[in-house]
Amino acid sequence: MRTPRILATSGGFVPGPVQQSVRLGTMLLDALSMTDKVRPRVCLVNTATGDPNNYYAISYEAFNAAGCDVTELRLFPQPSADPEDRLCGSNLVWVGGGSVANLLALWRLHGVDWAMRAAWEQGVILGGVSAGSICWHVGGTTDSFGPELQPVTNGLGFLPYANGVHYDSEEQRRPLLHDLMRREVLPPLAYATDDRVGIWYEGTEATGVVSDVNAAPKDGPAAYRVELVGGDVVETRVEVGKNFT
Repeated sequence: MRTPRILATSGGFVPGPVQQSVRLGTMLLDALSMTDKVRPRVCLVNTATGDPNNYYAISYEAFNAAGCDVTELRLFPQPSADPEDRLCGSNLVWVGGGSVANLLALWRLHGVDWAMRAAWEQGVILGGVSAGSICWHVGGTTDSFGPELQPVTNGLGFLPYANGVHYDSEEQRRPLLHDLMRREVLPPLAYATDDRVGIWYEGTEATGVVSDVNAAPKDGPAAYRVELVGGDVVETRVEVGKNFT
């Protein structure tokens, strides 16, 4: 049995060779290598943006360029495949950003939540950016409801923590996460990522910090362990390339 793994990020793709194209960043290339497959089977899930054709096309091209067999699980206008068959038949599932609130509602409506758990427990690597990061946790901060960030608290909970994304680029993210933890709206332990940074989880343990960029150790993008200690929020910054343990 393969170790269940999740790659929760605020990144993933990098600019491609021509306009309106992308390529896989280092984080995603490393995730592919962890599948131990010469030609990994990748399933794209873009529920959070309403399954737009153009986003699938750009993502397909990027994964194809990296030597993958690519498919997708769409929920608009109806599921494109049996969720459990499609997800469990993949080596890597990549979930795009957008509205995590809409994503969670539709996943539960169509049984994708249970299918994702089955895939995870079977060793399929799950990953994603922004909404595709928060979804695996208990909850986090989201712009799903409007420009003023609000909490989402009904995540899948595979990882029993809160999650902060875009920690360095959206000014509401950090203070709101801290406030929600103090008010016990979110769990007393959270993990957060700056843009272009991701966290690997093995089982439910946060392990390594990875990035799509060459991050400066002292002041570059990083990840954070955020804890509520005696009513105060304490952050521990973890550099790219380092481990939480």
